[in-house]
Amino acid sequence: MRIKLRHKLSPVQSTNAHIHRIFAWYTLGVLIFVLLLTWLESKGLRRDWIGVTFLVATLAVYATIGIICRTTDPAQYYVAGREIPAFYNGMATAADWMSAASFIGLAGTLYIGGYGALAFIMGWTGGYCLVALLVAPYLRKFGQFTIPDFFAARYGGRWPRVISACAAIGCSFVYVVAQIYAVGLIASRLTGVDFEIGIFLGLGGVLLCSFLGGMRAITWTQVAQYIVMIIAFSIPVVWLSVKQTGSPLAPLTYAQQLQKITERERTLASDPQEKQVTSIYQLRVIELDAKLANPSKALAQDRAQAVEHVAALKASNAPLASLVAAEKAQRALPKDEQTARQQWLQARNVAANRSLPLGGMAPHGQQYSGDPQGDTKQAVLFDGSRRNFLALVLCLMLGTAALPHVLTRYYTTPSVAQARTSVTWSLFFILLLYLAVPALAVLVKYEVFHHLVGTPIDSLPQWITQWNKVDPSLVSVVDINADGILQLGELFISSDIIMLATPEIAGLPYVISGLVAAGGLAAALSTADGLLLTMASALSHDLYHSNVTTQVSNSSRVVLSKMLLLVVALVAAYVAAQKPGDIVFMVSAAFSLAASIFFVPLVAGIFWRRANALGALSAMVFGAATTMYYMVCNHPGLRSVFRIEAPIDLWWGIAPLASGVFGVPVALVVLVMFSLCTPAPTIEQLQLVEQMRTNSP
Repeated sequence: MRIKLRHKLSPVQSTNAHIHRIFAWYTLGVLIFVLLLTWLESKGLRRDWIGVTFLVATLAVYATIGIICRTTDPAQYYVAGREIPAFYNGMATAADWMSAASFIGLAGTLYIGGYGALAFIMGWTGGYCLVALLVAPYLRKFGQFTIPDFFAARYGGRWPRVISACAAIGCSFVYVVAQIYAVGLIASRLTGVDFEIGIFLGLGGVLLCSFLGGMRAITWTQVAQYIVMIIAFSIPVVWLSVKQTGSPLAPLTYAQQLQKITERERTLASDPQEKQVTSIYQLRVIELDAKLANPSKALAQDRAQAVEHVAALKASNAPLASLVAAEKAQRALPKDEQTARQQWLQARNVAANRSLPLGGMAPHGQQYSGDPQGDTKQAVLFDGSRRNFLALVLCLMLGTAALPHVLTRYYTTPSVAQARTSVTWSLFFILLLYLAVPALAVLVKYEVFHHLVGTPIDSLPQWITQWNKVDPSLVSVVDINADGILQLGELFISSDIIMLATPEIAGLPYVISGLVAAGGLAAALSTADGLLLTMASALSHDLYHSNVTTQVSNSSRVVLSKMLLLVVALVAAYVAAQKPGDIVFMVSAAFSLAASIFFVPLVAGIFWRRANALGALSAMVFGAATTMYYMVCNHPGLRSVFRIEAPIDLWWGIAPLASGVFGVPVALVVLVMFSLCTPAPTIEQLQLVEQMRTNSP
């Protein structure tokens, strides 16, 4: 007699199985959708329709999830009801983490910077190890909604909450501007609309996800976005790897392509045409230096020459096109001496970079700049390069362990154990992309060096013209030696579009370009969602509800948070429309700020009983001030904004990208000093420390 035993699933297991089925069908649907569009493209579907279809379809899916998950319950809105399983919280965190910098900018940064750009991968990955060991389980044990909640409870009083909330808003705002900038870039490429209009198209998708359902909607949207991202990133990498090496395992085979690139770099460095290009740019640097030495005289000479040129063309009855071009050049001259100085300085920096071998790019396989065995100059250059590499790794690690929108995700798990498990899943899902990024950079560089460089100017691929129309600062070609052939020094490709242009560089169907753009859009939207919610929560929950009035119903708190989210999103969109800087710098600035403001008082609040409110407040203020001072004084873009004319003064040669390396030690010293010189924390605050550290795993 056979007895059939049935295992009855628990409610949690049943719910998880249902979620697994939903996202399995969703993944299959994404693949079918891509195949369908590929077939339609082969039948003549226009490119602009493909781009619009991807934009509308993805935003519609994310908006649908946002509508389904709408809520007015504070627990659901702020921390998704603490019901997110570790597996899906890890996937959502990975999507939250894979910002525009990771998905779009990182491959381009590695393409241009070579080995030195690996600092981003090492720093961000190492940061998650710190999250797992030092922060996530303890914050989940604490509970509550936000990071300022922790500061208020641990350090007591109003000001720890207020200062930490303002700092969370500041760090998140810098970060979200980079994401919305990327949204505008991608939306304009997909639809052909202006950059500014693209920003507000993408912003609608952000708001539909986060406005209605808060963290609950954002979490499940981010899971859907991660699936789009990993599919979009994998296809071009696998295609290029198979095309160049015959193997789909790009992370295992790209080393052989790196060796070929190294050989090609030597050939290009000694090529006569390449040397001719660099010498022309060197002459341009000399000319611009002469103008900058006496800008008023140089501007007067340029104006006089422009007037004489126009008059000569009119006197000789020159063709209308030549006359129009000359008059346009005359109108384009700087209006005043200050504007002229800024334009010439920017042109001088560009020319100086292009006057270097390989168009200013570092040899891809070279570990650091310079040579420790060379002369004094080379040895100093090597030490400085290594110092900057390690400083950037440190800043990114500490910043990762202190970013409020990332840490808030660990409030959403059902238990402390699942919080730690979800960090492991986060690392796994991030690893899937980060293993492919260095390979992609090498594979794309192989295509450019071997198949694009040396092409006749009039036979260049269409994607160069198309990206130039989106924004000339993204892609430009100048035949400066007038030989009709593209040299590497005549080609400029911004790091921001390497990933987006990869399918076209690889010769894939345009549908894959649309898919990659949709993946980049998903990356920017997923991070923007979390950042906007963090800022809205800080404004409504930490500043208004906790400090102004507590006599507000739960539904009113959520409504206020939604209104503030809308305001913050519009302000961030306006700033992003001004094109304030490259994506990687804006993101790195956010990490340096987060590290210098939050890391020391956060970790000290968990592990050092003597840390008190005055120490934490002083650490946040002095850490932020040090980092901001160094950035403003030394970053060209910020110097221009604040009109700083004093010479750049780098401390120990550290670039402003890693300015947090100064803010963090200052914060640590200040926290220890003020904590030891002022009264110890209260018994209630010390009990909170013991509560978090007891059975936290």
